[in-house]
Amino acid sequence: MLTARIGRILVVDDEADLARLIEGYLRKAGLDVAVRHDGTEAVAAVRSFDPDVVVLDLGLPGIDGIEVCRQVRTLSDCHVLMLTARDDEIDKIIGLSVGADDYVTKPFSPRELVARVQAMLRRARTSNAEVPTTPESPVQKLVIEDLVVDEAARRVQLGGESVALTRIEFDLLVSLATHPHQVLSRAQLVELVWDTAWTGEDHLVDVHIGRIRKKLNDDASDPRFIHTIRGVGYRMGTGR
Repeated sequence: MLTARIGRILVVDDEADLARLIEGYLRKAGLDVAVRHDGTEAVAAVRSFDPDVVVLDLGLPGIDGIEVCRQVRTLSDCHVLMLTARDDEIDKIIGLSVGADDYVTKPFSPRELVARVQAMLRRARTSNAEVPTTPESPVQKLVIEDLVVDEAARRVQLGGESVALTRIEFDLLVSLATHPHQVLSRAQLVELVWDTAWTGEDHLVDVHIGRIRKKLNDDASDPRFIHTIRGVGYRMGTGR
């Protein structure tokens, strides 16, 4: 009989005390944890440890967290949760643009970090992973003009051509597409996609929406698919 794999978490932080604290909380949650203290070691550990989630400090010596994230994205489809000590939106936007899924600003609650990691583990590691269906929650193909979002195959096509989305991007698109003409606030999208009530900052959603728009050739100033409702959130259009 096959047993489910225990979630593997790689913690990367040059502050040894903080890394041990995070490790302790994650182990108490029943997770398999490895710790590294610099970027080079982190990239090597992604190859050997095959983590499901990387908790990655932005301000690493040598290879910083941004470059580590960039390299990790060429090696693995694991989730990346970035830690930053800087309350600087640019750092967060850059981190998300190279493939990070979420971020936490120091100081943070270890329990909140564990909750974020557990929420990530409940999501598929790739946007191509098929999901089971039940009579109560049938998956469907969502069609908006020449945009087809196939929930079962976790696949998106535009004009018959495949569009490569990350798992976060795919889940955001599905959340909007399954609520056509309905405005979803950023907080609602965070709860739907990140599986948490944490509202965070607007940029967490905004940056991912920007990446989806770019991949769909959807001009924010004259959108076909994703409309910004200023001060509220986003609404899926009907194409044209």
